[in-house]
Formats: sequence, structure tokens, C-alpha cells
Amino acid sequence: MFGNDSENSVDIMLGNPKRALLKMSIPLIISLLISSLYNLIDAAWVSGLGADALAGVGFFTPIFMILVGFGNGLGAGAAFAISKYVGEENKSKADNASIHSILIDIILSLIITIILFIFLEVILNAMGAGKTIGYATDYGNIILLGSIFLILSNALYGIYRGEGDTKRPMYAMIASAILNMILDPIFIYGLNLGVKGAAIATIISAVFVILMLIYWFYIKKDTYLKPNLSNFDFKRDISRDIIKVGIPASVQLLNNAFFAAVFSALLAFVSSTDSVAVYSTGWRIVTIGTTPILAVGTALISVIAANYGAKNYKNIQIAHRYAMKVSIVFAFIVAILTNVFAGDIASLFASSGSSVRIASELTSFLQWIVIYYPTMAVGVASTYVFQGVGRGITAMFQTIMRETGFTIFFAVLLGVVFNFGVWGAWMGIVLGEIVSNNITLIWADLYIKKLIKTND
Repeated sequence: MFGNDSENSVDIMLGNPKRALLKMSIPLIISLLISSLYNLIDAAWVSGLGADALAGVGFFTPIFMILVGFGNGLGAGAAFAISKYVGEENKSKADNASIHSILIDIILSLIITIILFIFLEVILNAMGAGKTIGYATDYGNIILLGSIFLILSNALYGIYRGEGDTKRPMYAMIASAILNMILDPIFIYGLNLGVKGAAIATIISAVFVILMLIYWFYIKKDTYLKPNLSNFDFKRDISRDIIKVGIPASVQLLNNAFFAAVFSALLAFVSSTDSVAVYSTGWRIVTIGTTPILAVGTALISVIAANYGAKNYKNIQIAHRYAMKVSIVFAFIVAILTNVFAGDIASLFASSGSSVRIASELTSFLQWIVIYYPTMAVGVASTYVFQGVGRGITAMFQTIMRETGFTIFFAVLLGVVFNFGVWGAWMGIVLGEIVSNNITLIWADLYIKKLIKTND
């Protein structure tokens, strides 16, 4: 049907969903791990400027995550819409959707940036930035000036995923991370720009990503999709398809920040700020450990959407069940390794100064938290099924139900009502995830069976 590698990816998504999942997931796993490493190295370089500088950048981090979250969310919307049209064998509509996605990203990024610029100091003060606000605004103002590049780069990844290509985004992300690692010490210390230098390095790296992705689209011209202005013809239904998945997906990611704030307050209530430090450090490790599960889920969106557009509902069931099996294998491997080496992992993050005192609690946290990983494997895959069929609101509700609903409920119940303290809070996460992930699994399975039945 098609000639080049991107076009072969389209064929695979429709003809062999299992192979498509594996082919797309591996580059995504590498990309997400590189992204996590990127943030750790950034923090390491800034820490050399002192605790106040690191704290100032830390206070801006939730705002940074809002920007990245919107980019990722809009990328999910683009991936859904494009894959759906590809499945419908409507190449011109897929091309039109790709340029729609870019224009929507630019418009929304400008609106978000202006709002955050106006309220930046108010937000930072409300978060308690205090004496570090100078560092926070120095870093934040530069990031906001270049925020369009951060949002657009993440959203462009979604266009590539829409045609089944996750390799080129991986290459771009690796190149960007390497560039950022090189530029950080040059701008922070060599040019003596401090936190401003860290922000400039981040923006230059994001611009570099966009230049690479644009090169493949507009100069090499070897992609399946052609996001050219000449292919643009405003269609309300295309915009609606992108936004109905993209905006709820963005809200899902914003909910993560809300959950972190509420859970940190709960930990401070039942224990101490040491437990908050354990949680923030431990969750970073959890995020890295669960990367393979999220990567498989992200790949699943495109595979599901392509087959949804083609009305190959049986392939949706095959892809969903295979994604869960692959994710469960990853989950067990990571859970076992994390449990066995919990003490060694904890010592990497709590080996000097006052941080040594949290090493024991961090080890315990890592050993217990991994219990829910296998159920996360089925929950993530099941939630992403709903993104893949364009039901972004349902996927958003499931995420909020899981994180802000069941986990907070069980954490309060065990930690406060039953007075199990910090251990009860940790078990609240585990129990909340187990219950909600299984509900999501049943929900997705019934929905897919209903789809198949309507097509018989």
C-alpha cells in the first residue's frame, strides 16, 4: 500500500496491532527515560548555585509541568485525530489535521503564556517562594518567553505518533538532551548567567528539537503526513477531534500536580516534612520505573485510533489485551528490581548531609509502593483505550477518579481515620490504585465488547 518507513508504520498499525505496539513502544520508553534523565541533570547543575537557586527553580517546576502537560495533552489529541483519519484511509484529512494541530498549539500556547506571565509572581508568592522568588522569576520569565517552543515540540511528537513513527521523536529528544547537558554548564557557569543560563539552555534545546522535526517534514519531506499550509482547510470537526482528546489529556496531567500538592499536605499532617521529602524523591523514582507502562499506553492511543477509524474493533481488543500483557511483564520486572535494590536506590538520593535521615523511610516507601505496579499496567492501558476512541472526558474522569479520588480517600482513611500514619498514606496509594485500575480495566473491556457487538 505504501512505500517508505512511515507509511509502513501506518500499514502495521492497521494490519498487525501487536507488532505496531512493540515497534512504537521501545522508542517511546527511551524518549521518556531521556526526559527523566534530562530533568535530573538540569537539577544537578543548578544545585551547584546553592540551595536558594535550586529551590527557586523548584518553585517554578509546577508551572513548567503545566506547559509540558499542555504540549503532551495536545500531542495526544493530534495523535488520536490523525490516526483516526489514517484508519479511515483519508490521507488529505490526516494532512489537514496535522496542520490544524500545529496552528491550535501555537494559538493555545500564546494564550497560556500570556496568562502565566501576568500571574507569575502572584502564583509564586502563593506557593511560598519567599526569599527565592528572585531566582524563580529569573528562571521563569525566560522559560515563559520560550514556552511556545516547549509546547510545540511536545505537540509535534503527537503528529509523528499519529502516523506510527516514534523513532524520529526519540532521535530529536536524545539530541536535545545531549545539547542541554552541554549548554547547561556553559550558560550557568561559563557565561555566569546562573539560573537564567539554565533556562536559556532549556529553550535552545527545545528550539533544536523543533528544527529537527521541521527538517523531516519540510526539507527532507519523507514523512507520510504533509503538514503544509497549502493543505490547510479549516474544519470544525477536525479541531473538535483534536481538542476533545487534547484538552482533557492536558487536564489529566494538571491533576497530577494537584494530587501531589494535596498528598504532600496530608503527609505533613500525619507525619513530618521528612515524609514529604521521601514522597517527592520517591515519586521521581516511581516515575522513572513506570516509564515503560506509560510508553506502551502512549503507543496504544495511535494503534487504537487507527483501527477505530477503520472500524477494525477486533484489533482494538487485540491491541488492548496485548498492551496489558506487555505492560504487566514490565511492571513485574521493575517492581522486583526496585524492591530488591530499594536500599541502594535510596542511598543514591539520600547519602549526604541532612538527607541521610530519610534513607530508611525512602527504602521502605520504595519496597511497598511497587505492589500496585502490575495493576497500573492494566489501568493505564485501559484509560488510553478511551483516548484512542476519542472519549477524552472519560479518560480524564478515570485519571481523576484514580489519583484524586480513590488514592486520597484510602490515604485519609488509613493514615488519619485508622491512625496508621505515614504507612497508612503509602498504603492508601497502593489500595486506591488497585481498586481504580481494576474498575478501569472492566470499564474498557465492556466498552470494547460493545463496539465489536455493534459491528457484527
